[in-house]
Amino acid sequence: MHMEQKAVFKKGILLMGNHFEISVVAQNEAWAFEKIDLAVQEIKRIENLLTTYNNQSETYQINQMAGIAPVKVCAETFQLIQRSIRISEITQGAFDISYGSVDKRLWNFDANMKSLPNKETAKKMVRLINYRNIILDAAQLTVFLKEVGMRIGFGGIGKGYAAEKAKQVLKAAGVTGGIVNASGDLTSWGLQPDGTAWTIGIVNPNLGNKVFSTMQVTDMAVATSGNYEKFVLIDGKKYSHTINPRTGLPVTGIKSVTIISPNAEIADAMATPVTIMGIEAGLAMINQINQIEAIVIDDNDTIYTSKNLHFN
Repeated sequence: MHMEQKAVFKKGILLMGNHFEISVVAQNEAWAFEKIDLAVQEIKRIENLLTTYNNQSETYQINQMAGIAPVKVCAETFQLIQRSIRISEITQGAFDISYGSVDKRLWNFDANMKSLPNKETAKKMVRLINYRNIILDAAQLTVFLKEVGMRIGFGGIGKGYAAEKAKQVLKAAGVTGGIVNASGDLTSWGLQPDGTAWTIGIVNPNLGNKVFSTMQVTDMAVATSGNYEKFVLIDGKKYSHTINPRTGLPVTGIKSVTIISPNAEIADAMATPVTIMGIEAGLAMINQINQIEAIVIDDNDTIYTSKNLHFN
């Protein structure tokens, strides 16, 4: 009896407001898609847990009760918030899930935006962003937002978390190799059908989808945060859609940050803070953390990397 050849089977699907593409290495197409469906169910489950739009979600309820009362949540939500706060501490608040209070009117990044809000207005808008005001009670599994009007959201970490969980589900179901790609934040494991590592391209921010460098990876996650997709031009200067939570003003100077780490959640969560902290402080932070690397491209197309990364 001859063995069927291994191949990569893929499915693209819109989940959590992002385009997910799930690829698995398998010998049998029906088996592969059955497994991919398990991953899709898992991502949908996480979406229902974390969405801020559905009044059944725990996140929605936490936000509703801001300044009023603690909300009991499941262990999974509690732990994700706990890890998010830890990342806020490491990044000195450059990562902060309580960014949800920022009014979309301040920064809608549409073509009509011709000027920056003044510093005072911007600062007022971000007053409620403060991870220290997310009060956790581990014994009761409750989450309390101290101030009325505070809101949390998982835009900075949710995609990576979902990709990581989908990967776990696929591995547990017997998939030996694959990639879960959440709109460019991706996590990989195992090998390609020919037994080699996966090749991942690092995009050149100027050319949108042209790759300037490739890396061989397995059991690695890669996430990129860049202003090349969403930005406004004001007086000839580019302002990215990334807001500094301390000032409420958009970040300038960095075109893109790519993070490489074994864990997709960490990679996703660390990409934006490096942009906010700036090249020097951002890379100094990355260099202090084990098993995480960064590639930063500034507005002049200079490439900076953390100390263990070397490009040819």
